[in-house]
Amino acid sequence: MFDTLVIGAGQAGLAASYYLKQAGLQFAVLEAGAVPTGSWPQYYEHLQLFSPARFSSLSGFLFPGPPDRYPLRNEVSAYLQSYAQFLQVPVLYHQEVSRVEQVETGFQVVSATGEQYKARTIIAATGSFRQPVLPQFAGQDTFQGKILHSSAYRRPDPFAGQRALVVGAGNSAVQIGVELARSARVTLTSRRPIQFLPQRPLGRDIHFWMWLLGLDHFPLSGRRQRTKSNPVLDTGRYQSAITAGQPDWRPLFECLTPEGVMWTHGKVEPVDSIIVATGYHFQPDYLAGLGAWTTQGQVLQQSGRSLTVPRLFYVGLSFQRTYASATLRGVGPDAMLVVRQIRYALKSTSK
Repeated sequence: MFDTLVIGAGQAGLAASYYLKQAGLQFAVLEAGAVPTGSWPQYYEHLQLFSPARFSSLSGFLFPGPPDRYPLRNEVSAYLQSYAQFLQVPVLYHQEVSRVEQVETGFQVVSATGEQYKARTIIAATGSFRQPVLPQFAGQDTFQGKILHSSAYRRPDPFAGQRALVVGAGNSAVQIGVELARSARVTLTSRRPIQFLPQRPLGRDIHFWMWLLGLDHFPLSGRRQRTKSNPVLDTGRYQSAITAGQPDWRPLFECLTPEGVMWTHGKVEPVDSIIVATGYHFQPDYLAGLGAWTTQGQVLQQSGRSLTVPRLFYVGLSFQRTYASATLRGVGPDAMLVVRQIRYALKSTSK
């Protein structure tokens, strides 16, 4: 019987492990894969953080290298593996969780290979980035081209010479669109125009100013948590590329046709591939039997504590508590608060 079982050994699970170890709680981390890197190895190859290394560290362990650079995907994966070695916490690999069940003493966790574990509390730390949101477009069933989510995009080579669309107005959509436009004819398309935010106002990265003013960890209002959208951080590179038409931007198309799309003004254009960068949601199968979310798919939580399932906690949800909650710089403060709540819950149930 563990005090806590952490599901997932990515950045959120490791951040939680740091504070669980500090608190002296008996815990283990169940990781589906073979390495503690979360979803990072599955992202597109040239993904680059929008926060500099100095603001991309987990608790107690600085991100290596020049502090003002913007690390790449593989650097983050290597950093997480180093962090796990630094922590020296019990991570059980190849333990994909199939289901979590409530029992009298807390929870029973069953893995895909049949192992069973029991814990008084659970931290779901698999985050939102394993379940892509794929909207359905009018006419999609007739479209003969290729549609894929940004989570399946790796590199621009397979799209060389194509006519491609990238649907979305966030950081990933813009980064993929600009990269892809070097080898394909690309349009970014979304319901609303792309909003840009200066990456380095007054010569310092915006995360420095957010840290200085305390905004990075300022709790979000309920309304802001529901909107779930962020402007694109930009040094000017991305906005200049779009202004130059590499790629261009257009309002979202009206519908798909067998050969391509129909734009809002009625023009039909052939399209080879559509990359959908419309985000992710959090509804993991292993929590399906607990009533952890509403029929609309909304997770009911406050500061990482489930409002529907006693002693169930979260770390790493998008907009869980702040703008930064799902990021390297944000999971640490959220994890600290969650472990504090777990300690209180354990003391309350032991009386």
